[in-house]
Amino acid sequence: MRSGRWLMSGAALLLSGLAWAALAPIAPGTRDELFEIPAGTWARRMAGVKIEILPDTIHLTLGANDVLLLKNLDEVPQVFGPVLIMPGQSFRLPFELASTYSFACTAHASGQMSVIVSPRPSRGWEALSWRARQWMHRRWWLPARTA
Repeated sequence: MRSGRWLMSGAALLLSGLAWAALAPIAPGTRDELFEIPAGTWARRMAGVKIEILPDTIHLTLGANDVLLLKNLDEVPQVFGPVLIMPGQSFRLPFELASTYSFACTAHASGQMSVIVSPRPSRGWEALSWRARQWMHRRWWLPARTA
């Protein structure tokens, strides 16, 4: 009898959490999505090491994480689109339209990188699935975005 109550309480708690995740407004602490170019990147590339420090594609969401923040911790300047990021400097690029953007990027092995900016998810299933993707990305099985 007691285990049935615990099961019902647990199910109610789970459903309450899912309802909150689906209906609560998305209000992140920061809208910056940080990517760092680590020190020694250029030297390792010149030594023939094939390293991937940035993903091929970065996914952002309007109103949630719609500002790309690149930090150059390397000893040499890096180019991102038309911008030269000097050693120790950061570059913030806010996005205002949902679209796919392509940039030249010297920190990327292919020299190219895409940024896909998605519209802000609406309440309900879209918000719930967006939160689940964000949570999984920051927790376990997806690779870290900074080195």
